[in-house]
Amino acid sequence: MELSIINTFTEQAFRGNPAAVCFLSDEKESSWMQIVAKEINLPTTAFIGFLNGEYHLRWFTPSTEIPICGHGTLASSFFLWEKGFVDKDKSITFHTKSGVLKAHLIDGWVQLQFPAIIEENVVAPELLIKALGVEPVYVGKSRLDYLVEVESEEIVRNLNPNIDLIAQLPVRGVIVTSLSNANEFDFVSRFFSPAQGIIEDYVNGSSHCCLGPYWKNKLHKTDFTAYQASERGGIIKVKVLDDTIFLSGKSITFFEGKLTV
Repeated sequence: MELSIINTFTEQAFRGNPAAVCFLSDEKESSWMQIVAKEINLPTTAFIGFLNGEYHLRWFTPSTEIPICGHGTLASSFFLWEKGFVDKDKSITFHTKSGVLKAHLIDGWVQLQFPAIIEENVVAPELLIKALGVEPVYVGKSRLDYLVEVESEEIVRNLNPNIDLIAQLPVRGVIVTSLSNANEFDFVSRFFSPAQGIIEDYVNGSSHCCLGPYWKNKLHKTDFTAYQASERGGIIKVKVLDDTIFLSGKSITFFEGKLTV
């Protein structure tokens, strides 16, 4: 079975968010995929299956299967185009547990199509405020995450949250965001998800399915260039079109090999 490690939302090795991509030669049990993901020990391992003329995609962290994964989908799409399984002028359709996901290659950028995730304003739980240790400008909650806007990019970058407290919140994760200080970016963010076994995700695609509509309502625009201000960092282009989000990023292959078990 072919296996690649791909750095996503970047053009540089050792930057962006790494994902392993495994192209399955036959059907495998979920337990097998989980133990492989644990052994590889990257933020996400994506498993591509090709059944009845269709691509099927699943994502696993080292500790659990996750319902949706932007950077794992980006890496999987890049893998299929780079390996020649799909012509670069052709789109890719993935069948996943979260529905059908589509990918296109446009001027060297992998563009993914996801459903929008809408948050609603909520009263900030005391546990959330204590976990972050900062005063929020705004707190919203979607079906997956809390979204917290803070006053400045400096606060986002310097944030040192209490991960043990975040793990007690009844959500997938916490998004922290602000406007960007840099002209080339519209907003910055970070994403913490101990519920998925990820202390901080280096670059998270699905969180931008919530960030896009949020900043659209605040800035009255539909196209953004965003920066995820983690240790490795990454750039995401976000386009909001009604209830659909288009996420675009670049990728680079770091490792190619074979899975022998």
